[in-house]
Amino acid sequence: MADGKIVPQSGKAFAAATERTQNWNGIQQEITGKVERKRVYEATAVVRIYGNNVTSATVQATLWVQNPNQRDQYIGIANVQATDKEWIQCKGKFLLNGSASRVVIYIEGPPPGTDILLNSLTLKHAEKIPPSPRPPIENPAFGVNILTNSQLTDGKTNGWFPLGNCTLSVAEGSPRILPPLARDSLGPHEPLSGRYMLVTNRTQTWMGPAQMITDKLKLFLTYQISVWVKLGSGINSPQNVNVALGIDSQWINGGQVEINDDKWHEIGGSFRVEKQPSKALVYIQGPSSGVDLMVAGLQIFPVDRLARIKHLRRQCDKIRRSDVILKFSGADASKLSGATVKVRQTRNSFPVGTCISRSSIDNEDFVDFFLKNFNWAVFGNELKWYWTEPEQGKLNYQDADDMLNLCSSNNIETRGHCIFWEVQATVQQWIQKMNQTDINTAVQNRLTSLLNRYKGNFKHYDVNNEMLHGSFYQDKLGKDIRVNMFKTAHQLDPSATLFVNDYHIEDGCDPKSCPEKYIEHILDLQEKGAPVGGIGIQGHIDSPVGPIVCSALDRLGILGLPIWFTELDVSSINEHIRGDDLEVMMWEAFGHPAVEGIMLWGFWELFMSRDNSHLVNAEGDVNEAGKRLLAVKKDWLSHANGRTDQNGAFAFRGYHGNYAVEVITSSSQKVLKTFVVEKGDSAQVINVDLQGL
Repeated sequence: MADGKIVPQSGKAFAAATERTQNWNGIQQEITGKVERKRVYEATAVVRIYGNNVTSATVQATLWVQNPNQRDQYIGIANVQATDKEWIQCKGKFLLNGSASRVVIYIEGPPPGTDILLNSLTLKHAEKIPPSPRPPIENPAFGVNILTNSQLTDGKTNGWFPLGNCTLSVAEGSPRILPPLARDSLGPHEPLSGRYMLVTNRTQTWMGPAQMITDKLKLFLTYQISVWVKLGSGINSPQNVNVALGIDSQWINGGQVEINDDKWHEIGGSFRVEKQPSKALVYIQGPSSGVDLMVAGLQIFPVDRLARIKHLRRQCDKIRRSDVILKFSGADASKLSGATVKVRQTRNSFPVGTCISRSSIDNEDFVDFFLKNFNWAVFGNELKWYWTEPEQGKLNYQDADDMLNLCSSNNIETRGHCIFWEVQATVQQWIQKMNQTDINTAVQNRLTSLLNRYKGNFKHYDVNNEMLHGSFYQDKLGKDIRVNMFKTAHQLDPSATLFVNDYHIEDGCDPKSCPEKYIEHILDLQEKGAPVGGIGIQGHIDSPVGPIVCSALDRLGILGLPIWFTELDVSSINEHIRGDDLEVMMWEAFGHPAVEGIMLWGFWELFMSRDNSHLVNAEGDVNEAGKRLLAVKKDWLSHANGRTDQNGAFAFRGYHGNYAVEVITSSSQKVLKTFVVEKGDSAQVINVDLQGL
């Protein structure tokens, strides 16, 4: 091809898809009967592109599956940025959950007119990758600052250097107290020096003080970042200030704050490094060129997860447990006195749910794990408008109906996610092309159709997803549309609690959605009459640090609304570290009085929105992170053994939820009863009738 300039990378030939008129035109092969359900397959294609003056384009491997009920499903296997210069490998995995009447794999993607070249395409059962062991971390030195000369001893900047041609000097007058988030982690601590670095002559936003930390980082340790920052006079618009880390070629956000005054502000963030870097650098950046920057008391220190969880266990005892007195009656008093009592909690009432998909519920192993370990569910995509009405007037509620039927028949409560999504990229093209009047009509039709169909079925609705990060409907229909969405949803289904829902609320790394901005947003909606009933924190978080998460919850808690983690997932290449992160987040949620539930954003490999975040491997093996989920949930169950007192009563302290009690008399007669410990502040007296004993 191309006068002999393009030759196969291997073998004697390659295939070419030419005269393409659609992005999805390409090269395909039917593999019906060659793949089994519930097995993981790995597809590897060697590809490149040619022609139409396109030098680079996305090429992807896709699976088209037709189910026996004629329902089509498209599974993205892998994608790669291919060029016209060389062959490149496109590699990924897939799994079929349900039975399939037809299965076709095809290569697609580049714009029409550009040829797809395929040198080879192989498909095989994927090898199981053994789990990595827990990484050894010697002498973690929790709470010890890894930076040199944070206190600017002797008034010098030794250990620091200016990034760019800005100027560093030392001045006096910064806070002597630790920033609150660091204080929560470190406890009693010597005061700061009161000296700060003054950064002047900044001609680029990225200019600021920097320090090399390559040799000071330990892999898989979670580090907390804490610093005071302030800006010089003369700013006339809000400025972002950011602690950044340059780890080889990767930029990591170590925390951000927006400043629009002349006060000192705290930046709190966290990070973790999982591969040995050849170069690691920390620096403070962000304000516009010409704006002076002041930096005081920057600390980076490893955090002690287990010490934090120990504290949270004590907190949970206060807010999630109650004193209980079981008063037994209905039997002879002589039988009741001194009887053996065995109390076992069968279910904690605190909601722990997960995201599910329509295709996943065709997999019996998925359903089994789901029903055994979760009491709430949310649908990943199947209730979103782009799913239920991809083309105007063509409604698809069948997938959501199937999922709702599974949940309701197994006493699983459900969240409705979401009625609208404010980010423009998620809005169907047919809506984006409409004029204002037609968009408004479509919005009202969506509300009426969805809320009437499912009235009373969904306990919660995320009304307009990610309003802090998008504004499509507000831009098109005016500011009142957001309030009207809430009002109309409430009118159509008064039983549902209506939530706001957004991301990066809890991690300190996005000034757009810091707790203060979220509070301002919620109060604005409420003041205009929107019946906001709950606060959704998505919880797509990296390297979580307890006090940072807790601080966000404390600030949001002043609104008096229930807080839910609505899309929680954590990510690490090491399953043990992933489990650590999940454990931190679960205890932070369970240990905070304002939090009323946790929803995981999935658990099954190949059906997660983030890499390295699954808890169960694709063929059903529970990994180390999944085992941690089960262990934490087991920790949230109370048990007690003993004997009744002389009055036939038995006292214990336990988590709220469902219990079974076995009573064995001195004559070895047994009876098994159930009871519920409700959430409450005072001791609960529960009467248990043992009639017939």
